Amino acid sequence: MLAGISRAPLTRRLRELVARDPLFAGALTAGAALRLLAMLGYPGALWFAGDSYVYVGAALRPRPDLSKTTGYSLFLRALLPFHSFTLVVGLQHLMGLGIAVMIYVLARRSGVSKRWAAIATLPVLLDGFEIEDEHMLMAEALFTFLVMLAMLAILWRNQTFWPVALGAGLLVGYAVTVRSEGLPILILFPVFMVWRGWRSWRGWLAAIALTIGCAAPVVAYAAWFHEWNHSWNFNLTRSDGFYLWGRVSSFAECSVIKPPADEVKLCPSGSPSSRTPPGDYIWHAPQVHQDLAGGPVSSANNALLRNFAIRAIEAQPLGYIHSVLDGLLLSVEWPRHKYPDVGTVGYYYFRLQPQVIPNNHVWIPGGTAYHDAVRYGHASPSTVVEPFAALISLYQRIVYTYGPLFGLIVLTGLGGVVRFRRQAEGLPRLVWSRRTGSMLPWVTGVVLLVAPIAVADFDYRYLLPALPFVCLGAGLAFAPARVKPAPVPPVDHPDDLPSQVPGAVG
Repeated sequence: MLAGISRAPLTRRLRELVARDPLFAGALTAGAALRLLAMLGYPGALWFAGDSYVYVGAALRPRPDLSKTTGYSLFLRALLPFHSFTLVVGLQHLMGLGIAVMIYVLARRSGVSKRWAAIATLPVLLDGFEIEDEHMLMAEALFTFLVMLAMLAILWRNQTFWPVALGAGLLVGYAVTVRSEGLPILILFPVFMVWRGWRSWRGWLAAIALTIGCAAPVVAYAAWFHEWNHSWNFNLTRSDGFYLWGRVSSFAECSVIKPPADEVKLCPSGSPSSRTPPGDYIWHAPQVHQDLAGGPVSSANNALLRNFAIRAIEAQPLGYIHSVLDGLLLSVEWPRHKYPDVGTVGYYYFRLQPQVIPNNHVWIPGGTAYHDAVRYGHASPSTVVEPFAALISLYQRIVYTYGPLFGLIVLTGLGGVVRFRRQAEGLPRLVWSRRTGSMLPWVTGVVLLVAPIAVADFDYRYLLPALPFVCLGAGLAFAPARVKPAPVPPVDHPDDLPSQVPGAVG
């Protein structure tokens, strides 16, 4: 009887939710069903070679890695007592659903209609690549959830109180230790807070609190990295030069750069047109893997690679800009290219064969990838169950955010940030839109798209953290514009006051 009493209010609330917005309720249900299908077809988790092995190894034996931040490993370690990869990906799928709910709530709170608010969530809920990424032992789902949660806290009210701002900052700071490609948002979020609240001391206090919150986890991680690796500088990794060297390999010509003697050995082989994409080239180039004693992520070699890359950008700025624009074009093209190589792209699909986890290579000292997978999950690292696997695999290849659609979403969001206003003389003028909160989501999405392309290379996986934010920005473009109150005409004499004032008594 008690169970029946407790279920009745819950059932009634669900019915009310569906009745209020059947489109969003249906989309959320479909998104949950697709994620359940993925969990049935692939018990456990999917693996991305190298990265996933590092994350699991660092969860079992906590340490900062030289090539990537391991904040995601702290999340895995918190779940270690359960010894279940199914729990890990289940939580990541819930994060994906939660991101969609936050998009909907923020859009509705800004006055967006139910229809457009629900439509803004569809790419996040139904994109097959988003679902596959949530099923991998990778950092994107956690990173995106943390940043969106921080954004929800900041945009919930027009004025953010400092304790809320501090909490949002801590979420952003931790997100950066999860995925270092998010470093630019450490500047973006505080700048937005200053831009929004600089007219009041409360706004400045919130901006300061947010900045402190953003900095605290990053500084703590940098101190941990410094203590572990005895680095002279406080860094999060020791691979920025390595990846930036890969970026410039797409255009660098030493006949133009004229590097000093100690950097000549870093010149990429052949002409730029003969080289493979940077995301593939850096893993096979002898210049960084064979000719550099100590490897590319030693302190001295990373600095050497960084210096060469900066020198190349300064000598060939147009080549650098062209390479970044080429990466951005890949994000809106269709069909998708096998970029940067067939092997990498293969990890982004639900495949019908179990993955093979290597047992002959150590990523984090103390155990092989296979040994770590079994130790963490207490089960076979990779399993495929039919017919569920075939169904979700087929779905992913058909339903996703096609490149032209992604471009349309970005352009729609831009309309929520800027617009043209006709002046008295009839000439249009570009002005900032006054739609509430539309700037931060759209700019965040664009920054998360451009930043990894600018410092490493384009990768289809890098689209996934950007997609929810540009979707939110596009949804907010349909919010009603904030209207300034009409100016009150000046009063020269008390007799000029109106005889009746709305709301006055007497």
